[in-house]
Amino acid sequence: MTWATDRLDQLASGDAILPPVVQTLKLGALDAWGPGWARKTWQPSPELLNVDGSLFGGYLAALADQILAFAAMTAAPADAAFRTSNLKIDFIRVGKAEPLRLEGRVVAKTKSIIHVEADFFRPDGELIARASAQQIITPFGAA
Repeated sequence: MTWATDRLDQLASGDAILPPVVQTLKLGALDAWGPGWARKTWQPSPELLNVDGSLFGGYLAALADQILAFAAMTAAPADAAFRTSNLKIDFIRVGKAEPLRLEGRVVAKTKSIIHVEADFFRPDGELIARASAQQIITPFGAA
């Protein structure tokens, strides 16, 4: 176990206090995780939707950053942290006010970078977005 997997266990069990930014943005926590993957379900609140009832793309980017970080945490070294250095999201279909299933996975890991991807699914299983990121591994305390 590492600091990251201990935190993932706390998040998945509901025993973790969510950081203020997560509470403010209503991102929620985590449903489940395993080596190289993380999964969560997210229900948008009405105040987070565009005027036409669709999901705001910038908000999906915040969710992407979170699920991609959860996936990276499954592979994070015990003696280091990581920071998102690049985040990309492709919007494939319009999301509406319905639950989303987010699935993040580690694609590759080197000594200095964890490459992660995530998919966003509607309840009918249709893919609405795909995200990817590179997480730079940094020593604890590095800026």
